[in-house]
Amino acid sequence: MEMAAPEIGRALVVIVDDRVSHGEREDTIGPLVTELLEEARLVVDASVVVPGDPVAIRNALNTAVIGGVDLVVTVGGTGVSPRDVTADATAGVLDRPIPGIAEAIRASGLAAGAVDAGLSRGLVGVSGSTLVVNLAPSRAAVRDGMATLTPLVAHVIAELSGLEQ
Repeated sequence: MEMAAPEIGRALVVIVDDRVSHGEREDTIGPLVTELLEEARLVVDASVVVPGDPVAIRNALNTAVIGGVDLVVTVGGTGVSPRDVTADATAGVLDRPIPGIAEAIRASGLAAGAVDAGLSRGLVGVSGSTLVVNLAPSRAAVRDGMATLTPLVAHVIAELSGLEQ
């Protein structure tokens, strides 16, 4: 009998999309991120959708941090248009940025042809004991970003929980 690998932590997915939040379009990215997180052995508490509003984004992030999740992955609002405010909202929540991971996600996304990943202003950092990651919204950017992030998540969560010295 094969035993399943233990979970490495809890996660929350935050989709930042005006049209999805207003019910004008179906969320197709949230289920993808959830699947990729579960494959990485994380338990996904929920996938929530918020509009591209700094207050709504900060509230979702703060709720996740207060709720004790280990990882929050936001998707959307990372570009250069006036409504792309996820990075700005995230900056106000982070205690410590981790620019190397954000740079790796951008570089690998661009190399894989995900232009929105290469142009992303997305941040990665720590708020309390929660790792917060902003991803660009295309399926290619999400898949590549998660492939870049996944090998690092267990190590970061272990360090944040004090299990790794």
